[in-house]
Formats: sequence, C-alpha cells, structure tokens
Amino acid sequence: MIKLRTVAEEALAGVLTDGMTIAVGGFGLSGVPYDLIEVVRDSGVTGLTVVSNNMGVDGKGLGLLLENRQVVKVIASYVGENKLFARQYLDKVLDVEFSPQGTLAERMRAGGAGIPAFYTRAGVGTPVAEGKPHAEFDGHLHVQERGIVADLALVHAHTADEAGNLTYRAAARNFNPLVATCGRVTVAEAEHLSDGFIDPELVTTPGIYVNRLVVARERTKEIEQRTVRPRVTVEA
Repeated sequence: MIKLRTVAEEALAGVLTDGMTIAVGGFGLSGVPYDLIEVVRDSGVTGLTVVSNNMGVDGKGLGLLLENRQVVKVIASYVGENKLFARQYLDKVLDVEFSPQGTLAERMRAGGAGIPAFYTRAGVGTPVAEGKPHAEFDGHLHVQERGIVADLALVHAHTADEAGNLTYRAAARNFNPLVATCGRVTVAEAEHLSDGFIDPELVTTPGIYVNRLVVARERTKEIEQRTVRPRVTVEA
C-alpha cells in the first residue's frame, strides 16, 4: 500500500464527512497537525465531534474549526486558553464532555486496543461520573469509562518513513501515539521523511496504524504563552 501523499488535501481526500468523530493529537500548540486541521477547515464539513486534550487557542490549531462553527461536540480534559471555546460552551452552542486527562488518554488507548470500557477511580463523586456505571474494587468505588474509537485520527510526527512508521520529538509526542491507534482511519503529517525505513527499535507508532501520510510544510513553531526574563550576566 502506498501511504505517502503529495499534499495534505490529497491525504484527506474522500475521508471527511459531516457528523464524523475526529481524534486529534497535540497538547496546547505542541505536536498539533496544523496542515491536516486546515484541510478539515477548508473542506467545510460540519457537525463534527472532536476528541483532543484541548482545542488549541483562538485562531490557531483546532480553534480554526471552532471559528468556522464546524464543531458541535468536544471531548477534552480542559478548556485551556481558547476564549471562543469557553464562550461557545457557556452559550450552549457547543456540547462539551470533560474527561480527566489521564482518563482521556486511557480511553483512546483502550479504543485502539479493542477494549470497550474500563473502570477508574478518577472522577468518582464529581460531575464527570454522573450517569455512568459504578463498581467497587478492593474497597474503592470506581466509575466505568468507555473506550474511544474515532472515525478519523489526525497525527503530527517528527519523522516518518514511507511505510508510515512514526517517531515523535520531546513534548510533541504527547497524545499523538494514542490518537494514532484509535482512529478507523489514521492520517499523519510528519516534519521529516526518512530516506529509508526507521530503525524498528526507534519506532513509536508502527506503520500498521497509519493509513495515509504527508510531509508537513515548514512553519514557525507556535508558542502558547511566551514567558521571558532578563538575561543575567555572571561575572567570572
């Protein structure tokens, strides 16, 4: 199977439909599949459910889909720095399902592993556990959480080979390996394409999970919040 596509539009051709569920890698603005998100925006698909740790910031990353009113539901761990996300949630324009961060990660891992549900102590006694089955294990109450299987998974990697094997860099790894496993169709963008096959010992996401691949275009790395302080000169 030839997985490599020339441009992001080709990588998502024939995949996007109204009302689909899309899992998206990234944490804040790190490891976000910007090229693929922009194609989703430009496609005009609507009624989307987005599964992601957060929705980026205003005007960047998944915030573009909120601005375009393409998203009707978000499954995330927090609202974060996106004012539009918060406003649409408070105005009841957007349905938001909050999930503890570790639970969200495990829900995607479980979906990718074929596990329909699991129990956790996280969230017991809080609104995130309301209406969900509970059970006691080892003297502690647990809440049942469902695994997540998305129609489409969008992933950002540092390096890929033509077989779709992926590696990630530092914090940009975040949710991407989990997202890659839980999509019925997984499309990855990578900053670099390896000349040959990546050493199997270095592969984080095996190519079996990746259906399509594209090399991401060069862009300035976004910083969610830049904090600096004056450089201190130390005298010898």
